[in-house]
Amino acid sequence: MNDTPQSPVDAGTVKYLRILVTVLSVTMILGFIVIVVLFVIRFSDAFGPELPDVITLPDGSVPVAFTKGSDWYAVVTGDDRILIFDLDSGELRQTIAVE
Repeated sequence: MNDTPQSPVDAGTVKYLRILVTVLSVTMILGFIVIVVLFVIRFSDAFGPELPDVITLPDGSVPVAFTKGSDWYAVVTGDDRILIFDLDSGELRQTIAVE
């Protein structure tokens, strides 16, 4: 049997605690929404760079690697050459032999 008298709960304290719990819940929900929005904004551009539709390589060239600059792109071939193309026109700008 419980003989200890229980002290009455103050209505002001209960109201204060209810407000604190509500503020904490709203803060957590808003924080979660902010995190989700930041993930969407950050990773929406994660699909990679825009690539040219068609790359015409010289006969017998086998592509091994690709890289893109601001107004050019380069293809490294299997015969150790780097072919640098113009991004807009697709024309071959420069050929570099890798030794």
